Amino acid sequence: MNAPNPTSTSLARKELARLIDHTLRRSETTTEEIKQLCAEAREHGFFSVCVSGSRVAQAAAQLEDSDVKVTAALSFPLGNADTDVKRYETEVAIDHGAHVIEVAVNIAFLKDGNDAALLRELRDVVEASDERPVSVWFDLELLRPDETARLCQAAVESGAKGVSLAVHAGATASVNALKMIGPFIGPNFGAKIEYETMTRDEVLRLLDAGATRFGMRNGAQWLAGL
Repeated sequence: MNAPNPTSTSLARKELARLIDHTLRRSETTTEEIKQLCAEAREHGFFSVCVSGSRVAQAAAQLEDSDVKVTAALSFPLGNADTDVKRYETEVAIDHGAHVIEVAVNIAFLKDGNDAALLRELRDVVEASDERPVSVWFDLELLRPDETARLCQAAVESGAKGVSLAVHAGATASVNALKMIGPFIGPNFGAKIEYETMTRDEVLRLLDAGATRFGMRNGAQWLAGL
């Protein structure tokens, strides 16, 4: 889950592309849209396409002879599926060709103070991933800072390789979030930011703050506009 460690002085377009998960997880996503997503990922050399579990097989077939990976977004966006369901989803996604598992966390466990259940669930998903990297997805705005810290600690302890943060309040909020979670995840743990309207300078700021990857629905347009 870790990206190269570029400095903020300069990044080539190709290097930036390898930091992007080209993302399409809408419930109404069509076959043609997945084809376009994969074609754009090939063209620009993105790190991966990030799709829902039902689209993993199609994306894997489209990208079979490329370096672009397939990230399976599981239990997205609510994260409140039963733990056994998440484990089964993970196994199916791997069978269908997923290279990376991104699982939405069960926020209710944190709200209830049931950190043991959270850790058990994440360990189950990591075990089911059969050594593929697992990233733990959550909406940052749903959690208090102490809950975010506990989640990050559980993610590290579970054997996951990263966290994926959905942020709605902009790049500055993302930088602050990365600084906040840094002590809990350490320097070698992945930290993906999902935010759609970042400038190149904001991406560099986020890299300096500890981001290792970026989830974008408009990655092709964003890269073309640099």
